[in-house]
Amino acid sequence: MHKLPIKEIAEKSWARLQKSNLSPIPVNYEVLYAYYEGMRPDLNHAIDMAVEKLGDINDEICQDIYQRLIDDKISNSAILRAGDQVYEMVRDITSKVQQAKEAAHNYSGQIQDISTKIVIEKDVKKLEQMLQKVVSETQGLLQRNAELEEHLDRSTEVMSLLQKDLDHVRREAVTDSLTGLANRKAFDMAYGNIVRSSQNSKQTFVLLMIDIDHFKNFNDSYGHQVGDQVLRLVAKTLKDGVRGKDIVTRYGGEEFALLLPNTPLEAGVTVANNLRKAVATRDVVNRSTGDVLGQITMSVGVAEYIDGEDINNLMERADKALYAAKKNGRNQVASSDKNNKIKHGV
Repeated sequence: MHKLPIKEIAEKSWARLQKSNLSPIPVNYEVLYAYYEGMRPDLNHAIDMAVEKLGDINDEICQDIYQRLIDDKISNSAILRAGDQVYEMVRDITSKVQQAKEAAHNYSGQIQDISTKIVIEKDVKKLEQMLQKVVSETQGLLQRNAELEEHLDRSTEVMSLLQKDLDHVRREAVTDSLTGLANRKAFDMAYGNIVRSSQNSKQTFVLLMIDIDHFKNFNDSYGHQVGDQVLRLVAKTLKDGVRGKDIVTRYGGEEFALLLPNTPLEAGVTVANNLRKAVATRDVVNRSTGDVLGQITMSVGVAEYIDGEDINNLMERADKALYAAKKNGRNQVASSDKNNKIKHGV
């Protein structure tokens, strides 16, 4: 891909900021700069799909894209801090081990010297003094070894805690904080693994792109807290409705992406319909008042993987199927076969 000159990228980013009536804040500018730089296909795809669905991007979309695809500062800083601590511990342990080696070397030399003298010494008192020195040197060495062992035990404990912290950071980095589902980063990693597994097993898989119908209207009518409750409800229903090896992710906003390994298109459509029906039967209840606010529906686009296909092409086919399902009346499933032919089916 040909990269534009920096000046041209900056000019295009600023012009788009004004054209889309976005707030002139660093987050929005950084998202647009990354878009025109053209080095992040996932980011460009997210913006293009938002424009296709909504007509243009806004501050909320830019913030969501920034958090999902650009902002790694929290996890990176935690990893850097852990790295600094590990470096300090390794340096400290190396120093302690070196001291122990020097002490052992000195002890060996002193014992050798005393052994030589004992052989030729006839004076009993001097022999006793030599033996006492051996005992003293041995006790000193044992003490230093005990201190080293204690130090290593403490370091091992700290290393174990650091490992837990890093594991926690890694989990957070691939988890959507609102729903607890895997996030876009986890989706990208899972896609690569599933493609490799599919190639090895000669089994196909499907991608489901899911969008909650009229979510914006629901969110505007009842507020963000209820909107968040809806997202969590849908997330749980999706997670409960698939197999353990299936990947369920919150792709962004009210959109979810599912990867179903070892699943042909027809079976994927069946799963999609089962999930759609399960969501449609759930009542949304305002937790503060207990009022039933109604039910929600969702539309689903299903696409089967074509051998050798990259992620952007597969997602584009699934998105087209999703768009077709919405255009055809929502609360239904549409699929895209390997010939890119759209088929409707509720």
